[in-house]
Amino acid sequence: MDTKEIIKEIKTQLRLSMNGVASQSMREKGLAYKINFGVELPRLKEIAKQYDQSHDLAQTLWKENVRESKILAGMLQPIDTFFPEIADIWVEDIHNSEIAELTCMNLFQYLPYAPAKSFQWMADEREYVQACGFLLVARLVGKGGEMNERAEEEFFDQAFAALFSSAYFSRKSATLALTKYGQQSKAHAERVLQLLAKEENPKDENVKLLLENIKLEIEYLL
Repeated sequence: MDTKEIIKEIKTQLRLSMNGVASQSMREKGLAYKINFGVELPRLKEIAKQYDQSHDLAQTLWKENVRESKILAGMLQPIDTFFPEIADIWVEDIHNSEIAELTCMNLFQYLPYAPAKSFQWMADEREYVQACGFLLVARLVGKGGEMNERAEEEFFDQAFAALFSSAYFSRKSATLALTKYGQQSKAHAERVLQLLAKEENPKDENVKLLLENIKLEIEYLL
């Protein structure tokens, strides 16, 4: 079966599995797609398992502004043909939190160059590119990934800058990355709490709440 036939078959399955209530709920939460069938993730995983991973198939799916197609693309893209320049193209095409989170989970975290990309994306000024960088860090440290001293300092600089930015998803993703980092060990927890202590009285109440949430998530390690 060629790529066009597989795409046609997948779309038929998506239509049969569509959930209008879920789709409407996502729209109300601000998750905008040209087409959204509202298919739940377990069903999408079942569909993905029916096909071998294929670069051409994944690239074709990704180019469609369809929620389920983009999610399936991350599941069906082979690692060995997903070169760094393609990763940059994909991340520039991410415009909502769901696709950012799922693509980091299903694909980006497994890339051999993921650590380098996480730092490149964290330093980007575009909200969703930057957020993908933090989400990727959260995934990598959650798997036991380590940073050298220089990388740690850069991570902290970028994360705290994001916390005080006006970009909501950057704030949220930086919070997650700092929390995951702090949960890895007592030493990590102490380091993050030391940095939080320097920001005890931020004027922005939203930032204050984020800092308090990070503290609550890691102080039990001490």
